[in-house]
Amino acid sequence: MTRSSERDKHTGRYVPDDLDRRIIAYLRADGRASLSKIADALGVARGTVQGRLDRLLETGTLLGFTARVREDYDANAVRAVMMIEVVGKSTTQVIRKLRGMTEIHALHTTNGNWDLVADIRADNLSEFDRILREIRLIDGISNSETSLLLSSV
Repeated sequence: MTRSSERDKHTGRYVPDDLDRRIIAYLRADGRASLSKIADALGVARGTVQGRLDRLLETGTLLGFTARVREDYDANAVRAVMMIEVVGKSTTQVIRKLRGMTEIHALHTTNGNWDLVADIRADNLSEFDRILREIRLIDGISNSETSLLLSSV
């Protein structure tokens, strides 16, 4: 159980401290690092790292661990950013539908002319075309603009 001083007084959410942030940063660089390796690198006990990781996972601050692959791992993969305009008060419904699509790796609300930004990843152009059509058919989406990501610089 977390102490009250570790929770935001307005939202009640767990607020990571400096050690938590350093553990997360270490895991971002090496998600396969052992508890002992992290503890040694950060100058704390292995049990401290284990306890912090348990709390970060329990509070939902840390959602899990993923594998990172080389940029050129799958040369046929298609990545894009889609800007989406939503009609009226249907944003919640649109978000719910978009979150159910496995090809959408991240979804963000934004300001300005667009309401949402979707990070889309597809295995190939045919799959990319299919997902674009599916997104455009969602009730509540009035307009979209999509840009393919060609290379990282």
